[in-house]
Amino acid sequence: MEPISVFDIFKIGVGPSSSHTLGPWRAAQRFLEELAAKCPLESISRVQVDLYGSLALTGAGHGTDIAIVLGLSGQDPEFIPLDLVQHIPDAIRRDNILALSGRHHIPFSMDSDTDLVFHYAECLSGHANGMILSAWDQSAQLVHRATYYSIGGGFVLREGEEVGATDETVRLPYPIDTSAQLRSYCLGENSNIWEIVLANERKWRTGSAIRSGLLRIWEVMRDCVYKGCHTQGQLPGGLGVSRRAAGIRQTLLGPPTYSTPREFIQLLASRTFKFSQLLKLIGCFAMAVNEENAGFSRVVTAPTNGSAGVIPAVLFYYICLSEEKVSEDDIVKFLLTAGEIGSIFKKGSTISAAMGGCQAEIGVSSAMAAAALTECLGGTVGQALMAAEIAMEHHLGLTCDPVGGLVQVPCIERNSMGAIKAITAANIALESDPTKAKVPLDNVIKTMWETAQDMHSKYKETSQGGLAANIPIVVPEC
Repeated sequence: MEPISVFDIFKIGVGPSSSHTLGPWRAAQRFLEELAAKCPLESISRVQVDLYGSLALTGAGHGTDIAIVLGLSGQDPEFIPLDLVQHIPDAIRRDNILALSGRHHIPFSMDSDTDLVFHYAECLSGHANGMILSAWDQSAQLVHRATYYSIGGGFVLREGEEVGATDETVRLPYPIDTSAQLRSYCLGENSNIWEIVLANERKWRTGSAIRSGLLRIWEVMRDCVYKGCHTQGQLPGGLGVSRRAAGIRQTLLGPPTYSTPREFIQLLASRTFKFSQLLKLIGCFAMAVNEENAGFSRVVTAPTNGSAGVIPAVLFYYICLSEEKVSEDDIVKFLLTAGEIGSIFKKGSTISAAMGGCQAEIGVSSAMAAAALTECLGGTVGQALMAAEIAMEHHLGLTCDPVGGLVQVPCIERNSMGAIKAITAANIALESDPTKAKVPLDNVIKTMWETAQDMHSKYKETSQGGLAANIPIVVPEC
């Protein structure tokens, strides 16, 4: 299978969904590049976007339309100023003009059935998240048309590309497709998981670039937790969901005596909390991230946007609330281990809720966090893999049923549950003998994929089943 870097699993972007926002955004950018290679953008008179399957059914709630026009406008999700995330689409809606790559203006309506088309009853053959982008020149001749699939976690495939196709340009010293292979390498080299992963990462980047890149990932996670813990109000989208993380933080910590994320962490680390307070804080951290995610803020896929709160919450627990003295190097080790577990799940199953339900998002993120926390708390390789297995085992069959097609109910609370389960799984594994485990991690990954295939399509991010079908809420069109 294809080599997957930790930086493929952890991507900096904009909420609320990696498969419905980040993926389509990247697809639109790719379409622009392909189009520019064929002809001058100034020769283009019209662009059409067709969305299918889950992208159509929950695209409006997930911001797929916003992501597409931002990508076509030449904006990048990692670096776009957050005030432009809503400003640019609002201007396009008002003026019915799109600036291709930010410079060539063409007519474009986000609210018509001609330029941006939602095919609610159709699904493309390659994946539940399919889209077709087309462009015509001034003579009304079709210049370029391409089909893309957003396969989860911000990964995008063009029609004809194969999932798992090997990248011949990268030969890893420790190619890993399964947890059994990872375990074998660790035992053979007498190494921790993070050391094996680091050796592989050095085929893409220098050691210093890996360290600085992962610390930047952590800083975005940290800042997202901080912002979410100090922002009140109501989330967009029409459901009327109120932010709760800031209120929980206020109840537990009182008025802020700090002004930066670093000072916030220092305060948390200096305090002693009761068990009930610890649980509330962990849930608060996870919910803070996903409230930010629902508000189109900057988040890190971990491995998706919908599950972006689990790993930051567990990292906050490890850094601030455990008894460990944690350095920046420890944070890097945590993310290396977590990222590898995520890639194994992607190769052996899926990290797309549109393919596997929420077990593919919250379940995988919980497994990633459990393994990383276990290793960082001194657990063996066997115990770390056992923790990942325990975490996923208790997410098997979890459906994706977003109410109103928004990444809010039950998604925000689920991140809290995933974080708590990850910590619980780590604690169980640290007190267990992994040689006596009955279920290897690879078996639970296989089971997860079989469960995904058996799961009815209405439970796979369509808002046609589960809670979404039983909550009598009508979300007004944006």
